[in-house]
Amino acid sequence: MARIALCQVSSGDDPEANLKLVRSGVEAAVAGGARIVVFPEATMARFGRPLEPVAESLDGPWASAVAAVAAEHGVLVVAGMFTPADEGRVRNTLLVTGAGHHLGYDKIHLYDAFGFAESDTVAPGTAPVTFEHDGIVYGVATCYDVRFPELFRALADDGADVVLLPASWGAGTGKREQWEVLVRARALDSGCWVLACGQANPAATGVEVNPKAPTGIGYSLAADGFGRVPAAAGAEPEMLLIDVDPAVSAQARTATGALANRRL
Repeated sequence: MARIALCQVSSGDDPEANLKLVRSGVEAAVAGGARIVVFPEATMARFGRPLEPVAESLDGPWASAVAAVAAEHGVLVVAGMFTPADEGRVRNTLLVTGAGHHLGYDKIHLYDAFGFAESDTVAPGTAPVTFEHDGIVYGVATCYDVRFPELFRALADDGADVVLLPASWGAGTGKREQWEVLVRARALDSGCWVLACGQANPAATGVEVNPKAPTGIGYSLAADGFGRVPAAAGAEPEMLLIDVDPAVSAQARTATGALANRRL
């Protein structure tokens, strides 16, 4: 069993200010007994601002500061940041740090949809990432990745019982419904727990943002391998605590046969 915190926050433009969100979120999560603390995609700096000036390597000051917070509190932290890429672009990277880990996952599927072109400024990643913590194997995915069941099944094939899914979901008609359906569907597809941590909705707190940028709608949620939702958030900043039993993943896969009965 693992207690995992999803810290639904609204990132701003300033990476230094956003570090304060990470610190306060970790402190609250630890007080609630969490061993893993998950923040949204683009925690380092929200979409809608130039990303290349803030991009840093995984051994740069921002990631190192997050690692120090994780070490101070004895937890593992997952948070979205941006790392340098070629040709003036960046990579949309999930930092996984703490408890003996310090690695990154570069978002594979870029959000070239609904009138937004992430690939104009972001270079895609190429490889799924898993890691082990306290005897449980975790996979990671980012936002638009949730529309691609093959990635979640690949993570399950690599041993994952839980997928951590930070996001900064774009607003629009039907987008909340799509978000909730997709998270539950990917849990059913893979038999994994899917813990989806989104940026809070800036409009819920009166913050003005670039209306064309995917700056979040809130509604973080957790779904188990049966598609059940034991915890869900609203639109505003909020923290969810979820107790994850990896045995449920094995039970779901046996019951649904969704992995074992594949023919393609």
